[in-house]
Amino acid sequence: MKRIHLFFTLLFFSVFAQAQVDTDSLRSVINSQRPYTEKMNATISLVQHFELTNFDSAIITGDKALQTARKNADSVSVAELKHHIGVANYFNGKYDQAAKNFYESVTILEKKKDKKRLAPVYNELAKLYRKTKDLDRALENYKKANAIYTELKDTSGISMILNESGVVYEYKEDYKEALNRYTSSFKLAETAGDSLSVSYALSNMAGVYVIEKKYAAAEDYLLRALNIRQLLKDSFAIALTFSDLGVAMNGKGDYPKAIKYLTLSNRVAEKLNYPELQSNNYNELALVAQKQGDFQKAFDFFRKRTALRDSLLGTEKTKQIEELNTKYETARKEQQIVEQKNRLRLQNFLFIGIGGLLLLIALLVHAQYRSFKFKKESQLQAEIMKQQEIAVRAVMEAEENERQRIAKDLHDGVGQMMSAAKMNLSAFESEIIFTSGEQKKSLQKIIQLVDESCKEVRTVSHIMMPNALLKNNLGVAISDFVNKLSSKDLQAHVSTEGLEERFDSNAETVLYRVIQECVSNAIQHAGATTLDISIIRDKDGISGTIEDNGRGFDVADKANFEGIGLKNITTRIEYLKGTVDFDSASGRGTVVAFHVPI
Repeated sequence: MKRIHLFFTLLFFSVFAQAQVDTDSLRSVINSQRPYTEKMNATISLVQHFELTNFDSAIITGDKALQTARKNADSVSVAELKHHIGVANYFNGKYDQAAKNFYESVTILEKKKDKKRLAPVYNELAKLYRKTKDLDRALENYKKANAIYTELKDTSGISMILNESGVVYEYKEDYKEALNRYTSSFKLAETAGDSLSVSYALSNMAGVYVIEKKYAAAEDYLLRALNIRQLLKDSFAIALTFSDLGVAMNGKGDYPKAIKYLTLSNRVAEKLNYPELQSNNYNELALVAQKQGDFQKAFDFFRKRTALRDSLLGTEKTKQIEELNTKYETARKEQQIVEQKNRLRLQNFLFIGIGGLLLLIALLVHAQYRSFKFKKESQLQAEIMKQQEIAVRAVMEAEENERQRIAKDLHDGVGQMMSAAKMNLSAFESEIIFTSGEQKKSLQKIIQLVDESCKEVRTVSHIMMPNALLKNNLGVAISDFVNKLSSKDLQAHVSTEGLEERFDSNAETVLYRVIQECVSNAIQHAGATTLDISIIRDKDGISGTIEDNGRGFDVADKANFEGIGLKNITTRIEYLKGTVDFDSASGRGTVVAFHVPI
């Protein structure tokens, strides 16, 4: 079933307001010496008024105003004029010109980010694509318009888009979704007290009921819509409602009422010079006449409809009239053939339906089996990952415990012994009588070496078991560690942010070891002289980079990642569910970047 009003809901929403426009006042402003802005606004209002009442005047007035807007570099007014000229082109059947004007308007308004003016143009494009049956592109533009109306909290706009996009789902034969959208539009409009929008929602819902052959409900909804439109004196919408009532009554089989409503619709359409509505009405009248067995009258209506379609689209051929005449002369004979074919088709559909049902059951069983299999595989994979994580945790805890044991042995054993040796040597120095200055210098060098060894043992033990990490946060611990390494041969810089607040101690220790490993690689293997460390904590987690100016290595060579150092870094970061990247090349240093969610 064709319902012509579904193509133009947005425009008809403004018909009542436009009917109240005082064109003489607008022309008076346009021809006055008032400022440019006032004159241009009046011109746009006049073109908008003409876009539904006098298509040619809208195009002529709009084209003239475009020249003025361009001279004044007023791109927004150009976009508005293009919008309204496009609407006039659309109703005049010049769809290619309509599309051209709409797209030019969209281009300007998107650049200006003028969402309030942009949403209606998206809606016009959607209707144009709906007209040409490019339904996916129509929905795409409806979504754009609806997103803007939602952002602007424009209830009327949202209600309109629900109505408009529902038509697309009618074309897709998804009547449930279409009716759902019309019902949602009705509720929004009723809550907002928008009676005109309520009338269009009622009309659209009636259209679905006609398709579903619920003619009583369709008639009730259409009469409610007609009552609202008559109160608003919206002649254009009244004509459309008459047309819809004619279609509904034709489907119901109440042919006198169908003829009455379609004739009333055509009277208004003729006064408005709206040929497409007339064409649809003549097509419906022809169907009524055919059902009544009056094939001559049906032929006459089809001929009128064809003449109007030729003027609109220019695609129908003149021989169509003769073909229609032949068609209706043989209609009764064809009807018998059609009935026989329908019986055979019903049998075929029954067999196909049974086969399809069996196939569907088989597919469902197969899908259930695959789902069960996938679930079990997922559970197994999850368990494997859990066990791997437990194993990694155990290895890392064992490694950390061993580090702490060695650090204590160094500090409490070797460190204390070295300290005692230094004390004894110092006491020996005060007791011995040197025979020469060289003997004293040799002993002092020995004492100095022992002292430096004590410091080195202490430094190594602190690195292996950082007291700073036990007492302070990760940032302080890293800074303390790097400060112990900085010397004339290695300039290290540390930058931390957001680490003042402590987090999981295990994660802090793992990250500390990652930094240690990176620094160790830079010193021992890369021969770096400068080292930059940056650690930042934000709402997404902890991100860090360790950059050196060392020899670098080929990251494409997988053999480089077989070593313990890089493997330890990767393993520790993966343990924390993080990611790590290595950026390096021979001769240009290395950057290690990691991110860990906390």
